[in-house]
Amino acid sequence: MPVLVITGTGTEVGKTVVTAAVAAAALAGGRSVAVLKAAQTGVGPVEAGDAQEVARLAGNVTVAEVARFPEPLAPGTAARRAGLPPVRPPEVAEAAAKLATEHDLVLVEGAGGLLVRFDAAGGTLADVAGLLGAPVLVVTSAGLGTLNTTELTARELRSRGLDLPGLVIGSWPDSPDLASRCNLADLPDVTGAPLLGAVPAGAGALAPAAFRSAAPAWLAPPLEGTWDADAFGTRYAS
Repeated sequence: MPVLVITGTGTEVGKTVVTAAVAAAALAGGRSVAVLKAAQTGVGPVEAGDAQEVARLAGNVTVAEVARFPEPLAPGTAARRAGLPPVRPPEVAEAAAKLATEHDLVLVEGAGGLLVRFDAAGGTLADVAGLLGAPVLVVTSAGLGTLNTTELTARELRSRGLDLPGLVIGSWPDSPDLASRCNLADLPDVTGAPLLGAVPAGAGALAPAAFRSAAPAWLAPPLEGTWDADAFGTRYAS
């Protein structure tokens, strides 16, 4: 898969750290990687954004953004309030396609959830994936409330004919509660998509060398890691 789109079921589910883990695992496998942030919000012109954080954690990746806006809002709203041109799906798809000619893997990270709007016309990350014909990896949370948002995201992807290769839990707690443990079985059941990893809570605070060394163990073989969903589920069986 030369291009992989990475979305979340909402904000603060660990999307950037999962993107970094996928990048680190691919780099460890000898692949060249680019990370494209479709729309960066909530940072100033010279501040490090999500793509730069991926590079800090994962290592030697090419980073790019289509646009950034200063306020931490949905991209369409942030662009309007800043008086700047919005991001449009064809621009993101074009940037990703160009990077794909120069790299083995391009990771396109969205902003927030799948249907967060980029522009007044209602363009979203789902439209980007459709233009690219790219699979969409869904990053989700572990605990209570995740089943509804994750199933809705999976349904939307399938309604658009988009490929959902699997799910990654973006922040697996040190002491998972009953809901989190049950969700290891329930998430694949409600979405029809396999779990492809679980990144431990606090992974983004690791030193970069430790992060890169550990990342393949958090991801399943389709993401170039060694994580085993069955063994993980057995470990945390209720």
